[in-house]
Amino acid sequence: MRIQFRTVVCANDLSEAPNPALQYSIALAHEFQSRLLICHVVDLPSPSMYGEAYLAPEEHLNRNLEYARRHIEESMADQSVRWEPRICIGQPAEEVLRIARDDQAEVVVTATHGRKGLKRLLLGSVTERLMRTLPCPLLVVRDVDPARATSDADRLRFSRILVGCDFSPDADLAFEHALSLAQEFQSELHLAHVIEMPTYTEFLRPVLDHRQSSSAAIKAFIQGKLDRLVPEDARHWCSASTVLLEGQPYEQLLTYAEQTAIDLIVLGSRGHGLIDTMLIGSTTDRVIRNASCPVFSISPRARDEAK
Repeated sequence: MRIQFRTVVCANDLSEAPNPALQYSIALAHEFQSRLLICHVVDLPSPSMYGEAYLAPEEHLNRNLEYARRHIEESMADQSVRWEPRICIGQPAEEVLRIARDDQAEVVVTATHGRKGLKRLLLGSVTERLMRTLPCPLLVVRDVDPARATSDADRLRFSRILVGCDFSPDADLAFEHALSLAQEFQSELHLAHVIEMPTYTEFLRPVLDHRQSSSAAIKAFIQGKLDRLVPEDARHWCSASTVLLEGQPYEQLLTYAEQTAIDLIVLGSRGHGLIDTMLIGSTTDRVIRNASCPVFSISPRARDEAK
């Protein structure tokens, strides 16, 4: 089924040009003829970003709101897409989630600063909270070096799309979106499955009990499942290739993406709990923090809310 993005929400932190989240949001709106909602949340605990000390709360709040309104209007002055501002007060993740639900957004676009280690644990990440709570996919883009910035039209050429496939329900949902995006952008589609051999040997023993559960047998079994994911009719318009990787999933996916010049990585989000994520971090978390290309994260909530 072809997936349409009728409403795109841009989580805009008012970064100076080039603003990667805004650039990709505008490009998506052009591609899909979407309505673009540019959302900025005035986060009261962090007023210093607006350039002045936090003295008179009400006066300062009004100035921040006016600054955000002017900044967005100036950024969109020469754009031809249909857009509306959504400027509000509160916690960024909660407010973006509310807007996405109220306006029935099909995708939210945000930028990540790629925090790691203790700083990430203490400060948290708006991107990671959105990944776990949004009822729609999240497109995460990296901050861009101004010297490497390109025009909006050039930034949305997804010539090669990589989708991680582990045959779970959320990975299946990610594959549906990846296939639709490949059709939209006439892209190469790369399906990757990462094998952790010791675990697979034990897990697949009942399935392969009629033959030797060797590394070769396991790989042949997984390869067959991976090949059957692509519908036969899709092969007429989509150049699809499959690859088996072995090792740590996030490391293997990132390495493959770099080696094959992938433009977009599509992954399902498992929705790990807070403690698991703080101590370990999911594959999707780690890919988002380290990928040099955008990452499209699909939460199971997207399927649940569509029912």
